[in-house]
Amino acid sequence: MKNRTVFRFGPKKLAHLLAHGTLGILLGPGLIPAAQAMTPPDTLVMGKAIDITTLDPAFTQDSNDFTVIYPCYQRLMKYKVEKGMGTTELEGDLAESWAVSKDNLVWDFKLRKGQKFDDGTPVDANAVKASFERLVRIGKGPSEIFTDIKVSVVEPMVVRFTMTKVFAPFLAELTVDGTSIVNTKALDKPDAGVDGQAFLSRNTAGSGPFHLVSWTKGQSLVLEPNPYYAGNKPVLKKVVVRFIPEDSSRRMQLENGDLDLAEALSDDQLVPLRTMPAIHVADFQGLNVTYLYLNNKRAPLDNVQVRQAISYAIDYNGIIKDIRKNQVKQMHGAIPEGMWGHDPTVMQYQLDLPKAKALLAQANPTRRKIGFLYSNRDPYWEPIGLTVQANLAGLGLDVKMESMANATMRDRLDKGDFDIAIGNWSPDYGDPYQFMNYWFETSRYGLAGNRSFYTNPEVDKMLLEAGSISDLKRRSDIYKKAQKIVVDEASYVFLYQRKYHVAMRSGVKGFVYNPMLDQIFNLDSMTKN
Repeated sequence: MKNRTVFRFGPKKLAHLLAHGTLGILLGPGLIPAAQAMTPPDTLVMGKAIDITTLDPAFTQDSNDFTVIYPCYQRLMKYKVEKGMGTTELEGDLAESWAVSKDNLVWDFKLRKGQKFDDGTPVDANAVKASFERLVRIGKGPSEIFTDIKVSVVEPMVVRFTMTKVFAPFLAELTVDGTSIVNTKALDKPDAGVDGQAFLSRNTAGSGPFHLVSWTKGQSLVLEPNPYYAGNKPVLKKVVVRFIPEDSSRRMQLENGDLDLAEALSDDQLVPLRTMPAIHVADFQGLNVTYLYLNNKRAPLDNVQVRQAISYAIDYNGIIKDIRKNQVKQMHGAIPEGMWGHDPTVMQYQLDLPKAKALLAQANPTRRKIGFLYSNRDPYWEPIGLTVQANLAGLGLDVKMESMANATMRDRLDKGDFDIAIGNWSPDYGDPYQFMNYWFETSRYGLAGNRSFYTNPEVDKMLLEAGSISDLKRRSDIYKKAQKIVVDEASYVFLYQRKYHVAMRSGVKGFVYNPMLDQIFNLDSMTKN
């Protein structure tokens, strides 16, 4: 008989190993049968690369945070699911019905009866009004949209939005995480802080199907069903989110059965999982994009010729083929393929080093040392940065790689404290407003969207017009014209459009992907068997 290691665990020790996801690692790959997932049947255990930054829906614009926030709150509107597929069609969430005036300036929403926050407090028009007013006071998230919109209570269950000008994607805006309706009682807690920011940064206070019950920073957090949720009760009794920075560790824990779902796995880690019958890797063509922020306000990148030179020095094909293994496509313009307003005829930069050198010589910048800012938010950011570093060295620019925690990086992005940075963007709703107005309007500097601090009065004028008319053809024409300008001025380096991949144990059922809800899971209707 061959020698073998015998493990003897008592009930408490076994429970500890299960809770912390270490039993599968201890036993080793392949020793857990496919049908024997180590997580309880009513618990979904998810592995994410990085921790949540904040749980305050009025503050964050990070889709990584949305994973937890979105299922804990409700909004006035949501996306309809048809035949198991996410759509861009809208339907009411908290809103039972709505009506708009002929001039599109006044919107009334009648709320569904019986909706309750997780402490049993009823959701009413006052809560909706207070949530939007709080959003504007805090001044983060999508707050700028509602700055000039008056919110008023018509009846206890009817709320009114009165605008000073037409905002074309208004209804779709009411699906975004920042418009989540918050229980105002949370603002009055002893430790709530100013406008409840201290409390809501680490707790949830919504009417969604789940609520937070614990959070150990850097390790894990736990969601459980909201006992007062008025919709269909979730089958899952617990959702555990573990923060596991290493790709290989997330893959192994999924393979061993310690995780039910692993997010943000690199292409290399997905390859072996695709051959395993116990694992399902789902692939979706998304509207998510990756690009480089070129700080248009800081020398030498404030010179359009320097930005154009950089754009011509990047090896796009190398990044797409060698780093992303042809799992992405190069962007043409700011609006990705699949979104109306996309223009495949917009010029895209290609590697042309002689042209890049000629442009840089014309600009003749005095500073040639620049930083490249990135975090571990995305496993491809560092290799892309190293490629950019090598590409720009051939141009005569000395690039210093700057790696830091994601929260620190986002703070520096918001302040404009960088030269070049890398980032991902995913739309919250199906309108090119998300890719044009957010990225290029002067009023949206920093994390609000314009992370290259780009300014062009002509573009500002066009974008403001496109956002205030309802004629889709006219809006599309304006966006196409504006794209040609921002690409010519090399406002960003538009790298590629990404697919979305998620790896799950084969027993996980019911996941619905929506390209407007990147990293958001329909936990209320997912199951395990």
